[in-house]
Amino acid sequence: MAKQLPLFPAPEAASEPARQSGKTGKSGEPRQHQAAIGPAPASREAEELGRRLPRELYLGTSSWHFPGWKGTVWDRAATESELARSGLAAYAQHPLLRSVGVDRTFYAPVPASQFAAYAQQVPAHFRFLVKAPHLVTSAFLRTEDGKPAGNRHFLDAAYAIEHFIRPCCEGLGAKAGPLLFQFSPLGRAVTRDPGRFAQRLHDFLAALPGAGMDGVPQNVLYAVELRDPELLTRALFAALKAAKARYCLGVHARMPPVAAQAAAMAGFGHGPLVVRWNLHAGYGYEQAKARYAPFDRLVEEDPATRESIARLAAATLAAGQPAFVIANNKAEGSAPLTLLKLAHAIRGALRMR
Repeated sequence: MAKQLPLFPAPEAASEPARQSGKTGKSGEPRQHQAAIGPAPASREAEELGRRLPRELYLGTSSWHFPGWKGTVWDRAATESELARSGLAAYAQHPLLRSVGVDRTFYAPVPASQFAAYAQQVPAHFRFLVKAPHLVTSAFLRTEDGKPAGNRHFLDAAYAIEHFIRPCCEGLGAKAGPLLFQFSPLGRAVTRDPGRFAQRLHDFLAALPGAGMDGVPQNVLYAVELRDPELLTRALFAALKAAKARYCLGVHARMPPVAAQAAAMAGFGHGPLVVRWNLHAGYGYEQAKARYAPFDRLVEEDPATRESIARLAAATLAAGQPAFVIANNKAEGSAPLTLLKLAHAIRGALRMR
């Protein structure tokens, strides 16, 4: 295992006994819960990278509610629920984290008021990558007895606008970044006819309001992530280009390596880069979670993926386009530490250009 690079220095030892003592204040609450969650002190290394990397580079993690990030993102111990409620403001003070993935929207729609609450906690330059509800991207659903059933909202533009795009844009405003349609494995009924899927996807995307229209901020872009490599066809990328949408490079065991996905979409126009570094090769989500928790260190690094993403990000930034990279804890063990090493790699790739 490679020696870890600390993202931030450890909290001062003198303050730790008070946090761990369990003493209570006047309110009866433990002292560690009385003050707001704050950011861990930033290292000189992270601050310098944050200053030197282009402002159009948006690095972020897949959600932010992980207690194992104490000392790297948080200044104190906190529970998942505490971090989910009030950790975002501290997260957004990190010198490298200019974005975050909102995954909870995949499971159920979120109202505009919740998006607005998120937006109020972050600075103006921050951007959110938000996943669309699975009701829009799942070809079938499971009944109570576990049997597959058709999904009437699959690629339903009207549903997507009402329950996803409108509340997201209303709540986040200019802080909305990529609006992501992640398609879970769609099954043979879809993958055996990639051309038909590409056409349906095009028609769906073309029916959505474009950037600068109907309340959609200018910086919003639609992105598509797949879990079926059979659908990576020229017809798919042509459909995305025609609809002014972007393909999201998804690092996942079901998909080809990043470099292969990037090669497949070459020749279909330049534009913003969207990457989700989801999972280490060879693992399922539950396997990676069990191996990497509590996500406080890098367990298995993936230098090949890191270099591929760094080269793509550098080329995108050099062309004057924004680059969004969202990392998951299950990629290498700790998303903030993954992004620190990626930031170094992007900086190096930019120097080489």
